[in-house]
Amino acid sequence: MKLALGLKAHSGWAALVALGARGSELLVLDRRRIELVESREPWAKQPYHAADGLPSAQARAVVQRGIDAARRCAVHELRAAIGRAENAGHEVAACAVVVGAPMPDWSVDDIIAVHFRMHKAEGILYRDALVDAAKACGLRTVEIPDKELGDRSAVASLGKAIGPPWGGDQKDAALAALIALKGRSR
Repeated sequence: MKLALGLKAHSGWAALVALGARGSELLVLDRRRIELVESREPWAKQPYHAADGLPSAQARAVVQRGIDAARRCAVHELRAAIGRAENAGHEVAACAVVVGAPMPDWSVDDIIAVHFRMHKAEGILYRDALVDAAKACGLRTVEIPDKELGDRSAVASLGKAIGPPWGGDQKDAALAALIALKGRSR
């Protein structure tokens, strides 16, 4: 069966849903939380916050270390998801990532100068890591703006069949996967 992966990022982790279709029936083939940080150190989840107050060169190095780690983790997790799908006899046809507004062209110094920018940058860091990982894994990658996800009713009932957790993150990831499965691309 062909399936699509849907991903909704948070700081340091993402909700992953693998969605397939048998005729008109949608099937959740995998659902899990994937980790996007390598370390349990407090700085790893929020590298821009960790860089706050450091000299400029050191701040940039901390942020880059966090970005690189998130990308490594995302590639590792997506390869694992692809492997699980293939081992079950399925083919991953696409990967959809829920994204938000793009990041302004701020430097690390610009970002750490204003606290709300650090939160924005860290949110975007993990979404970008997932998009980069999907491309690195050779998947057709679909970026779906969160405002374009639409009504969750198409995937809301899937949670009844598989049980909890089936909250907003899983529904958004499933909806993104559904959009990708139907062939939308950006």
